[in-house]
Amino acid sequence: MAETVTPAVQGNPPPPASTRRERTGWYVYDWANSAFQTTVITVFLGPFLTTVAELAAGCELGADTCDGYVHPLGIRVAAGSYYPYLISLSVFLTVFVLPVVGAVADRSAHKKRLLAGAAFTGSGATIAMAFVTGDRYLLGGALFLIANISFGAAIVVYNSFLPQLGGPDERDGISSRGWALGYLGGGLLLAINLVAVTMFSEEGNPQRTLDLARWSIVSAGVWWALFTLVPLRWLREHPTAAALAGGGNVLTDGFKQLGRTLREIKAYPLTLFFLLAFLVYNDGIQTVITLASQYGTEELKLEQSTLITTILLVQFLAFGGALSLGALARRIGAWKTVLLSLVLWTGVIIAAFRLPAEAPVPFMILGGAIGLVLGGSQALSRSLFSQLIPAGKEGEYYGFYEISDKGTSWLGPLAFGLVFQLTASYRVGLVSLLIFFVVGFLLLLAVPIRRAIVAAGNTPPRVL
Repeated sequence: MAETVTPAVQGNPPPPASTRRERTGWYVYDWANSAFQTTVITVFLGPFLTTVAELAAGCELGADTCDGYVHPLGIRVAAGSYYPYLISLSVFLTVFVLPVVGAVADRSAHKKRLLAGAAFTGSGATIAMAFVTGDRYLLGGALFLIANISFGAAIVVYNSFLPQLGGPDERDGISSRGWALGYLGGGLLLAINLVAVTMFSEEGNPQRTLDLARWSIVSAGVWWALFTLVPLRWLREHPTAAALAGGGNVLTDGFKQLGRTLREIKAYPLTLFFLLAFLVYNDGIQTVITLASQYGTEELKLEQSTLITTILLVQFLAFGGALSLGALARRIGAWKTVLLSLVLWTGVIIAAFRLPAEAPVPFMILGGAIGLVLGGSQALSRSLFSQLIPAGKEGEYYGFYEISDKGTSWLGPLAFGLVFQLTASYRVGLVSLLIFFVVGFLLLLAVPIRRAIVAAGNTPPRVL
C-alpha cells in the first residue's frame, strides 16, 4: 500500500504516514456530504421551501406567480425571497460558528468525533424535513439553518485533514479526486430521485410533486449519515502540537487559540488576501449553484424533471471536469487554472441571463458547461489554500475558508434576494452576480502565490 509521510510538527515526532486506505476514507466523506449539496441545496430545497412559504402567504398550490408575503419574527418578506434570505442568515451565523469549530479541531486529539457530531447533527436535521408539511415554513427554515451550519462545521473538520494526507505536489490531485467522487455520489442519489419523481409524479397534482421533493430531501440526510460511517472508520487522527500537549478544556482553549490567531493573522497578509479573493469569487459560484433550481423554476418556467436532469448532467460532467482541471493544474499550476475557470464562470452568467423561458435544451447545454468548470475551480481552490496555512492551524484557517464554501455563500443570495424584492425579476438578480466573478478574478490575479506560500512557512509545489 502506497504511503505518504506528512510533515512533522515542530517539536514533536512525525505524525503517522497517510495510507491509501485513509485517503480513500477521506474521499468517501465527499461522496457522503455531496448528497446534501446536490439533492437538497441545489435542486429540491429552494423550490420546496419557496412553495411552502407561498402556501403560508395564502397563495394557491401550483400557482404560476405569487406576490404574497410571510412574516417570520414579524419581518415582512416576499415569499420568493424567503429562501435566499435563509441562506444569507445561515452564513451570517456560520461566520461565528465555523472558526470556533476549526480552533477546537486544532486543539483536539479526536477530530473524528467532531466530524461525527457535526455530520450526524446535519443529517438528522435533514431527515427531520419529513415533518415540514403544509405551510410550516418556519420549521423548514429552522431545520435548514441547523443542517447547513452543521454541514459547514463538518466540512471544516474534514478539510483540516487535507494537509496531512499529502505533500505540496500531491494535494491538488488528492483534493480533485475527493471533489470528483463527491460529484459522482451526489449524482447517483440525484439519479435515484430523478427516477422516483418521474415514476410517481402526477400531472395536475402539485401536492404529489411537493411530497416527492420533501422525501428526496430526506433521502439525502439518510445517505449523508450512512456513508459518513466509512471515513469515521478509515481516517486516522493527526493531532497538532497543541493537541499532543494536552491539558485544559478543549472548547475554552479553542476560543482562546482563536483569539490569538485573530490577533496574529496579520502576520500572513498574503494568505488573507487569497482568502478575500476566494470569499468573493466562490460566493458567486455558490450562489449560482444554490439558486439555479429556483431560477429555472420561477423565471424560466421549467419542469422539475428538467431541472433534475440538468443538475444530474452537471454532476457527472463535474466528475470528469474536476479530474481534467486537476490534470491541467499539474501542467500549468493550480493558480492559473483557477483564474481560467473564473473567466469561464463569467461567460456562464452572461449566457444564463440570455436563456429563453420554457426552453429546456439551452438550459441543459449551459448546465453541461457549468459541470466542466465547477468541480475543478472548487477542488483546486481548496488545495491551493492548504499551501497557505501555517502548520498546526489547519482547522482554524479552514474555518474562515468555509465561510464561503459548499453552500455557505451569503452576499450573493442577499444581493439576489434584494434585487428580486425590488424588481420582481430573477434575471436582473442574476446580473448582480457578475461582479463577484470579475472582482474575484482581479483579486486572485493580484496574489503573489509563490511568495504567499513561502511566507506561511511552507514549501511551494513545483508548478503554480
